[in-house]
Amino acid sequence: MYNRDYLSQESSQYRTSVDSSRSELMSFLKATYQLFAGSLLAATAGAYIGLDMVSTIASWYWGLVILEFVLLFALYAVKNKPGVNLAVLFGFTFMTGLTLTPLLSTILAMPAGASIVAQAFLMTAVAFGGISMFAMTTKRDFSSMGKMLFIALIILIVASISNIFFQSPLLQLAVASIGALLFSAFILYDTQQIIKGGFSTPIEAAIALYLDFLNLFISLLQIFGILNSDD
Repeated sequence: MYNRDYLSQESSQYRTSVDSSRSELMSFLKATYQLFAGSLLAATAGAYIGLDMVSTIASWYWGLVILEFVLLFALYAVKNKPGVNLAVLFGFTFMTGLTLTPLLSTILAMPAGASIVAQAFLMTAVAFGGISMFAMTTKRDFSSMGKMLFIALIILIVASISNIFFQSPLLQLAVASIGALLFSAFILYDTQQIIKGGFSTPIEAAIALYLDFLNLFISLLQIFGILNSDD
């Protein structure tokens, strides 16, 4: 009347499915964090090279920023093209390192500037690791944060652009402080999105994490720079 092995067969199929899904997730995570690490290395190379040509980069700064955005949009267009997507990814992250050098050179020119940069990077790395681990282990779902984070990001961008004209250290400190909190939240949100399959390719996931890390580092660098400035 019925197959007595039905339940055991179903259980076996379920375990196989779970194991397969877990294997796919681990493979996706491995590829994502490898690309993320490569992106950090490319950005570091860009910053290292850029420190020898700060004045040139400063004079071409906005042109380089526009090129950054062109490469970022191009990355999403070629995300499924092997080889080309890696070239565009590392080209983009290299450019972000170059455009970071004016800020880095300003901080490095300050007393104890090297320690400020090291402190900002160390805090960024610790925060990134801690938040990522929390996102991977917590049972809470932070998917609903997406719209709120996007709105906060738009407001932060508007405030940052406004301060180009006001040149207010106090406003910049406020923007950087809010930015540090915002991009910490983005690390939490994006890490959970990776686990839940919110990104179709490791390239997209890696660039999301990289931008979170980079902007958190920039925010902390600005905070420490302003607090240690005599202006």
